[in-house]
Amino acid sequence: MRLLACAAALAMSFSAAPASAQATEVVYGYAWADGKGHLRIVPKSATFVRKDGFLGYRLKTVAKAKEVRLGYTRASYRRVTVTCDLKETEGRVALDAKGLGRTACKPGDLDDAMGRGPVPLRVEYRGSNAVKVNEFLVTEWPGSRTARGTLKRVNDTTVLFATGGKQVKLGYTYATSFHRTTARCRDGWLAGEPVNADKNGLGKKSCTSADLTRALKTVKHPVLVKINYTPGVDGVNEVWEVFGDA
Repeated sequence: MRLLACAAALAMSFSAAPASAQATEVVYGYAWADGKGHLRIVPKSATFVRKDGFLGYRLKTVAKAKEVRLGYTRASYRRVTVTCDLKETEGRVALDAKGLGRTACKPGDLDDAMGRGPVPLRVEYRGSNAVKVNEFLVTEWPGSRTARGTLKRVNDTTVLFATGGKQVKLGYTYATSFHRTTARCRDGWLAGEPVNADKNGLGKKSCTSADLTRALKTVKHPVLVKINYTPGVDGVNEVWEVFGDA
């Protein structure tokens, strides 16, 4: 009887034990800032390349891959640069045997990096939070493309671009150029006479990404544009306002 009672008690203790910790997952891709302390990244397939002393990764699109949004304020972050404050590698890199950045930096340094544009990252995460973040080098940056379509604001650094029956989420930074048809950069979308439109109705007044953000805030519907963007990275390089938008 005593043995049966012990067995029963042991079974109860196992059933009452807490569930195991959430499994750690890994994603490779180009990360964009997505609100304070958060990033968004579309999973890519990653192939490690080691050739002639070069360590990097070849990234390819994964069909039907779904974007992952992660908080990273408590994650460890390691850069490919030899110090955390460098914008470029400047010819020297800090990589481990797997081609991953090994310079220990702070989450704030990742803020700065993504503020300049998309960052190739390997991210280990649990649930909705990044645990370990490593930069890496890519063997080839994707090519850009120019197309006409409609643009709709998501937030101050993100838009939805629709063309050819498809819609893609794109990011932009201070480096994105904006060409306006309006008299002033700070005008609302298509405000006033098209004094800066070329013969094809495209804007030709050079403005900034901040002006793009300000102009998109003045409209709630998608607006007609011509853009140059990089599909593999999901980033906007240039935007032309188009006169004649309804």
